[in-house]
Amino acid sequence: MIAALQKDHALLADVQASHKDDGLHAWWLGQSGFLVQWQGKHLLFDPYLSDSLTLKYACTEKPHVRMTERVIAPERLDFIDVVTSTHNHTDHLDGETLIPLLKANPNMKLVLPEANRAFASDRLQCNPSEFIGMDDGTESKIGPFRFHAIPAAHESIDRDDAGRCHFLGYIVQFGPFTVYHSGDTIRYGGMAERLSQWEIDLAFLPINGSRPERKVPGNLWGREAAQLAKDAGIRTVIPCHFDMFEFNTVTPGEFVETCQGLGQPYALLKSGQKVLLGAK
Repeated sequence: MIAALQKDHALLADVQASHKDDGLHAWWLGQSGFLVQWQGKHLLFDPYLSDSLTLKYACTEKPHVRMTERVIAPERLDFIDVVTSTHNHTDHLDGETLIPLLKANPNMKLVLPEANRAFASDRLQCNPSEFIGMDDGTESKIGPFRFHAIPAAHESIDRDDAGRCHFLGYIVQFGPFTVYHSGDTIRYGGMAERLSQWEIDLAFLPINGSRPERKVPGNLWGREAAQLAKDAGIRTVIPCHFDMFEFNTVTPGEFVETCQGLGQPYALLKSGQKVLLGAK
């Protein structure tokens, strides 16, 4: 089991100590989960903080054997303003994570694809009117965070009967910063050009790639994530969606090597580790 760089009390102490400046603080919580802090406000991207998938797929042909220890119990994150789900897969919409989070944060808003509203309501056992639904091209402001939604292709751009995307990425603007969480995606036509419309300071991109034998939808490979970041003019890129499940992971070497070759700034985090971007 891979140990988190910091977890539980140490992680919470780091979050509390980071209230003191105006920079952008972001902690990797494992898989595609990130905690973003700015001026005492907290945005939580796609948290997976349980063992629900390990238990669900035990003794099946697709065992989800956890590689990295959990950084924190979701109910201890009782200061979250906004949480996201980019799509319905359990590592991005986990009832065992989100139900305790919603109880610990009665005023917290959940941002998700409008196409997934009913599904999420059923999984989370709550009123669907409480969600903030997004779709390709829409935007919504929640406190200091302004969300813009763009499609994600996992592995295709999938829409419901009303034409709404089931898989999204979120571009979030707050203060002087712009952050992009792609959700699970491969690169599709025009993606970099669309992203380059924003001056993105920090992007979180998956690097576990795609292999048919895994029997799950694929994502960007490390080299593809690095190239997308370069083509979109992203200030700093952080890889994710690896080191969680043994059957669906890669090492980040290809991502790092490609970033270095392209001159693309990046940060490679361990679970529980923080990156800090200073105010521009």
